Amino acid sequence: MLSYQHGYHAGGVADVHKHVALCLLLARLAKKTKPFCVIDLYAGEGEYDLAAHKSQKTGDYMTGVDRIWEPGDAPPAVQGYLDLLKGLNPGGVLRRYPGSPAIARAFMRAHDRLILNELHAGAYPALGCWARKDARISVHKRDGLEALVALTPPEIRRGVVLIDPSYEVKTEYAAVPEKLTAAVPRWREGIFVVWYPILKEGRHRSLLAGLSSGVDAEILVSEFSRGAAKRGEAASGLLGTGLAFVNPPWKFEDSMVEAGDWLARKLGPGKHTATWLNRAKP
Repeated sequence: MLSYQHGYHAGGVADVHKHVALCLLLARLAKKTKPFCVIDLYAGEGEYDLAAHKSQKTGDYMTGVDRIWEPGDAPPAVQGYLDLLKGLNPGGVLRRYPGSPAIARAFMRAHDRLILNELHAGAYPALGCWARKDARISVHKRDGLEALVALTPPEIRRGVVLIDPSYEVKTEYAAVPEKLTAAVPRWREGIFVVWYPILKEGRHRSLLAGLSSGVDAEILVSEFSRGAAKRGEAASGLLGTGLAFVNPPWKFEDSMVEAGDWLARKLGPGKHTATWLNRAKP
């Protein structure tokens, strides 16, 4: 159950899709002076070396971040993500890749908080080492979906939760919406982001159905699909990636369409769609 190690997939298409969206959300939260809290339930190691054995073995980043990190035509919706990458790689060579904890920390102010959770025996110590000496960050070691309910709501009432299990355990497609059904009423102000893989078997459809029927909130869905590549995620069965945003900010859809359409052109050939799974009645 805990065999998945994100170091093999850091900077791949799924990461780019997910992290561009996370940057957009965090930039929105940081515009106001009030503090915000980020809860990352499957935090990984914090940051990754793309020259390391794991990244080189799969080459996932070559079909993801490596294709876009120095473009000349990036739209505003992607620029924050690209600026963060350049700041992490000041020498102009793509070597370091930020996991979601590193992205969150880049947007945090002194009064913001980051709650990290990681159960993997190898990743947890690395995450703790990465987060050490930063009083704004707390690190937990527990089941991610159990933590979803246990850690919400945080003391700071503005914020975002990132939920991105590996789905190696097939029951997670049902467990994610079940736990969200319990967590969302506990933190009505929170933005919940659910990542899911799009595979040939189409298991994500049951996850989306569970979210639609069980979660009483607006839900925006962004999906990116592409053709199979010789190296990288598509070669191992990933046909695309999806993100479900519960309680998305006002007009967030516009930014996500701008970003997703550009990524589809750069990382494809591919296609991006943004649709409402649940929408508030006018």
